[in-house]
Amino acid sequence: MAEATYVPECNAGLSPNCPRVQYCTDTLGTGDVSVETHRGTTRSLIAIIAAALMSLSVWAGELPTSSPEAVGMSSERLLRINTAMQRHIDAGDIQGAVTVVARRGKVVHFETHGMMDVDQGRAMEKDAIFRMASSTKPLLGVAVMMMMEEGLLRPSDEISKYIPEFKDTQVAVLKDPADEDISPYSVRGNVPEHRLVPAARPITIQHLLTHTSGLASGGLGTAITGRLPRDSETTLASHMPKYGAVPLDFQPGSRWSYSPGVGLDVMARIVEIVSNQPFDEFLRERIFEPLGMVNSYFNVPPEKESKRVVIHGRELPAWVSRGPTKYFSASGGLSSSAEDYLRFEQMFANGGALLGNRLLSPRSVEMMASNQLGDLYRGFSRTQQGMGFGYTVAVVLDPITSNSRRSKGAFGWGGAFGTQSWTDPQEELTAVIMLQQPFRPAQYDFGNAVRQAIID
Repeated sequence: MAEATYVPECNAGLSPNCPRVQYCTDTLGTGDVSVETHRGTTRSLIAIIAAALMSLSVWAGELPTSSPEAVGMSSERLLRINTAMQRHIDAGDIQGAVTVVARRGKVVHFETHGMMDVDQGRAMEKDAIFRMASSTKPLLGVAVMMMMEEGLLRPSDEISKYIPEFKDTQVAVLKDPADEDISPYSVRGNVPEHRLVPAARPITIQHLLTHTSGLASGGLGTAITGRLPRDSETTLASHMPKYGAVPLDFQPGSRWSYSPGVGLDVMARIVEIVSNQPFDEFLRERIFEPLGMVNSYFNVPPEKESKRVVIHGRELPAWVSRGPTKYFSASGGLSSSAEDYLRFEQMFANGGALLGNRLLSPRSVEMMASNQLGDLYRGFSRTQQGMGFGYTVAVVLDPITSNSRRSKGAFGWGGAFGTQSWTDPQEELTAVIMLQQPFRPAQYDFGNAVRQAIID
């Protein structure tokens, strides 16, 4: 990452609206100059412009860096991140980590910790590729916001408009009492006696994006159905309509209950339908390439497989070792790197743009990162206070009651393997911690060190 000066009027992009390009390529007045001379001058200018733009394009691939003090952070206090990570490595809590922090658009901390491959004694590398699990979900949120901006989707749209199999869904409730419809939050072990009742309202895009749909969220409907099998040929297009016949766990919109692996995959299928693109191609063309996310894949290519962190000391689910897939899960299928996710978060911090490429308007970022649920969100424990939920991301409403190390309005999400990232608009700050062991004290200590390093 190189030191760079932001050029607001051009922003190192190739936009035809760039005033410098316009100035150089405007029609030249011929005056007394001959046509041939005019053409030669024009060709020379075009060559100069092309060379300049090529140089700027190379620059655009880099994120600017800064000393912490220049952006109101303490170098000494940021070192506490290293101390905390090493403490957890020494205790055997985590094998290693990559941590990145940026403030006011400048990277001030980018460090590796511990091991990328414990058995081989290979130290962690900055471009190590991590399994992102549910950290994939906010990318789906951005994809949907793009489609909303283009008028192809609305939050109030019923999903049966796009996937007809979701017409007339039903909700699973306990058989008794017969005069009351009770949907337990979770069901483990034997499935209790039950009955099905009509859904009071259709599932909408708003429900899917906020985990309030009742679809495959660990309740009674999920227990009745079990896991719908997939194989190497399964796609979103072939699999998602099957969930239209699955009983819901609760009435849509009545509670927040996390749909870890299905709800947002249904939403990804809808993105495929309205964009007329496979979901992986959509992310590649519309998000990864514009942001310079060069290490983000559903199927890590063979030439980069050696960059993947070898997870140590944990029995992994079967799907982790599964080969190349055609099922591009927005719920948890991505692998990526710390720098890639910093770019993604920095796009939010910049109001929807990065390095000359605008993905969203500032108002769309604000909408995605606003609490959409009133007081319905209570987290996984159902006791969480001071937090809300936007579109695929949790939002800090009160830093004190939430026990958060982030400011009011900060938003982000994480994954089951330990990855976590967030944007804090109030502090103009973005942060990423990449782990492959989901050890919350390490995440907490990282967030705490970041917070305490802000000195103005």
